[in-house]
Amino acid sequence: MTTSQTVSDAAQFHVRNIGGIDETSVVVEPGVTVLTGENATNRTSFLQAVMAAMGSNAATLKADADEGIVELTLDETEYQRTVSQTDDTVIFDGDTYLDDPDIAERFAFLLEGNNARRAVSRSADLREIIMEPVDIEEIKRKISSLESQRSEIDEKISDIESKKQRLPELEKRKENIESKISKKREELSKKETEIDESSRNISDSQEKEAELESKLDELRSTRSDLDSIRQQIETQRESIESLQAEHEENKTALSELSSTPAAKLTRLEQQINSLRDDRQALNAEISQLQNLIQYNEDQLEDGEYNVIGRISDDVNSKTDTEESSSGADAITDRLLADENTGSETVTCWTCGSAVDREQIEATVDQLKSVRADRVQSLNDVKSDLDSLKSEKREIESEQTRRSDLESTINRITQEIDQRKKQLETLKEQRKELTATIETLETEVNELESESFEDILSLHREANEVEFEINRLESDHQSVSNKIESIEAAIDRIDTLESERKTIVNQLEDERTKIDQIEHEAVEQFNAHMESILDILAYENLDRIWIERTQNKVRSGRQKIEQTVFELHVIRTTASGTAYEDTVEHLSESEREVTGLIFALAGYLVHDLYETVPFMLLDSLEAIDSNRIAALISYFSEYVEYLVVALLPEDAQSINKEYARITDI
Repeated sequence: MTTSQTVSDAAQFHVRNIGGIDETSVVVEPGVTVLTGENATNRTSFLQAVMAAMGSNAATLKADADEGIVELTLDETEYQRTVSQTDDTVIFDGDTYLDDPDIAERFAFLLEGNNARRAVSRSADLREIIMEPVDIEEIKRKISSLESQRSEIDEKISDIESKKQRLPELEKRKENIESKISKKREELSKKETEIDESSRNISDSQEKEAELESKLDELRSTRSDLDSIRQQIETQRESIESLQAEHEENKTALSELSSTPAAKLTRLEQQINSLRDDRQALNAEISQLQNLIQYNEDQLEDGEYNVIGRISDDVNSKTDTEESSSGADAITDRLLADENTGSETVTCWTCGSAVDREQIEATVDQLKSVRADRVQSLNDVKSDLDSLKSEKREIESEQTRRSDLESTINRITQEIDQRKKQLETLKEQRKELTATIETLETEVNELESESFEDILSLHREANEVEFEINRLESDHQSVSNKIESIEAAIDRIDTLESERKTIVNQLEDERTKIDQIEHEAVEQFNAHMESILDILAYENLDRIWIERTQNKVRSGRQKIEQTVFELHVIRTTASGTAYEDTVEHLSESEREVTGLIFALAGYLVHDLYETVPFMLLDSLEAIDSNRIAALISYFSEYVEYLVVALLPEDAQSINKEYARITDI
């Protein structure tokens, strides 16, 4: 279990014109800092100032001010944030501690309206709240990239293994060429000896012999050039054939791709944007409905009807509220019970009229039904959005593939044209060299005479042997180069396999990252929930835990499995019998504690203790003071700076060693 790292530096804040604060300077020491005071003493305003220094835009500007400032000095670094307003627009500017405060707002700044903290009481999707900061699309992109890298390495290793199988054949061929070269050199040596012996018998032929020798050398060199040109011609032909085959393969692959109009992709993007707007609107409507349902249920449960009635009487006594009163009467008319029903009547908290309690409950049930419909609509929108995103990715991938194929086809076409031009040039050179050889052979024949017939024949034979040796040596060099290339590639197999192993490990990490985060979040919540329940000792509440299950949900026309976090509540009867209760039956205090522990699990699973030094808490009044003290002590183990806003009566039970701030 990860605990916070202790730091020695105090955080110094200077705040002006934020919330209800005129101007104040506050020093927050490492550990727990308690902001104690009655309501409307700027405790929440200071917490918003801390959030603003971190990078949040949750702070509000003082009503009578043009500009607000929050200055933070921490670890010898100064940060300054300004808040100003132009018309209806609030502008934030300056340097902040966090580049992106989004995840801190989710799991570190646990003010009253925090989504993670309120997830349990609002019956929100716990798994979605934990996983929302995770960029799943980025994980998918990394997986795709790693799979491509792995495939590329596999192809390289397969190519090397294929070449490795050719190595024995090449070694044998090399030995065979070396043997032929050795024999040819022996043959040339014998010819040169015969030439030397024949030359001694000719006394007056040196001039003609020199001329003949020159012609023979030129003939041998020209034949060597011709052979080289022939090999180049053959190489170019093979390359052209290979390129033409590759060209046809790419054209076939291109023809198999479907053609997607650009208008369809534009339409998909418009549909995706529209669905995103629908999702945002539905989320807002569901949140509003839940708040309205919760408020009405709390009023029904608390039974504080007469208070609202007295307020309504006061309001109705003023002449300037006639229009508002008529609106309240309209609401009440929908809630009034029939006089003959004999049902219990209560004072409506919207208008102060006597209303049948059952009618209010029926209206609340209708609101719940509407909320359920909106939740189903939201799930449908999410499913359609995922389907459209998948379709868009497929189209974009196909477009990329089409572009790559077209580029490859153009490149191959250009290379084929270039090689054809080179081939024509080589053919011209071959034609010229063939003509030169014919001329040289004619000249050599003219220099021959009866007295030179034997020696000329020996020179010709020696030239042919030398030409054969040169050709064999060229083949030997080519085979040796291939062997060296294969051996060098074989030496790289270990490196490639090591790289592949690293990529496979990274691929496994990315593929299991979502599963790991989900698993760790459940473990963190369950472990901390078990510990805190032991400490707080709620009556007959044995356990609250999350079960990670797989449910089938609709995605487009298909049903897919989706991970769900199911919250379970275990209680015991007076006789010691354990039974599973519902989340709705948790007391307000139990719900608050469960929500805070869920937020702590998110704080830990996303490693915020490494980047976000502050955790903020307020609105803990639903929890009794002794349990607040135990809860703060528990949280302080995991946070560098824990800043808590408490009423004076709740602060009395807090550890006296904690720093206290009473004047802001």
